[in-house]
Amino acid sequence: MPATSPILNIMMKAAEKAGRSLSRDFGEVENLQVSRKGPADFVTHADKRAEEIIHEELSKARPGYSFLMEEGGVIKGDNEDNKWIIDPLDGTHNFMHGIPHWCVSIALESKGKIEAGVIYDPIKEETFVAERNGGAWLNGRKRLRVSSRSDLEMATIAFGSAYMDGAKQKTFITELNNVSLQAPMVRRYGAAALDLAYIAAGRLDGYWERGIKSWDIAAGVLIVKEAGGFATSIDDEKNPVYNNQIVSGNQPIYNFLRKDLRETAKKAA
Repeated sequence: MPATSPILNIMMKAAEKAGRSLSRDFGEVENLQVSRKGPADFVTHADKRAEEIIHEELSKARPGYSFLMEEGGVIKGDNEDNKWIIDPLDGTHNFMHGIPHWCVSIALESKGKIEAGVIYDPIKEETFVAERNGGAWLNGRKRLRVSSRSDLEMATIAFGSAYMDGAKQKTFITELNNVSLQAPMVRRYGAAALDLAYIAAGRLDGYWERGIKSWDIAAGVLIVKEAGGFATSIDDEKNPVYNNQIVSGNQPIYNFLRKDLRETAKKAA
């Protein structure tokens, strides 16, 4: 990997500091499983604490930048051209149940374009990073490239399923059915940012989700693209980061998914 840029260093430092805090809290989750109340409130505090750490670190490093955060919402700074998009804990449900598959996601958007992204998985000690036109990297050493798999029977495809009302749920079930009939290795891992990071690393071949939020995917979209993959909205040409829907993958699997999902949506309309 080329010498890490100052902006990526800032982002990685913030992600790692938040990750250390979350890792300590994660160690306590197992003890909370047996409590009557359960771990939900504890995890909410862990989530907010991690976001506060990231906000503090990034504000010190780049005063005036704006923020879009899962917990804190929009904070407009003096510099509205530059905005941090933050998910302090992606994979909350996994975290809450003691499942070691969750991460911290930070993206920097400048004048409407995602310029840098960091996805940090503290449990597996993996840091996925990218800068626009600078490639995507794992742990500062390994160049990330999407897979070359094109055979649907050999492909592994991830999906997300946020809460949906009756009509949308019916469409999703039809989508899942149709994709599964052609690509039987379909999985739900419960952490959108890591789904995208894994596409960039060639571990997954495709992924789609409706009802997704900006902070879940902003960093991952850039990392996938810099690894040679595709990430767009499903039904139209809008920016997936702000369109609540995404389809991603290497070229052949992405092409299959987008076509199949669009046809399903049209029939359901």
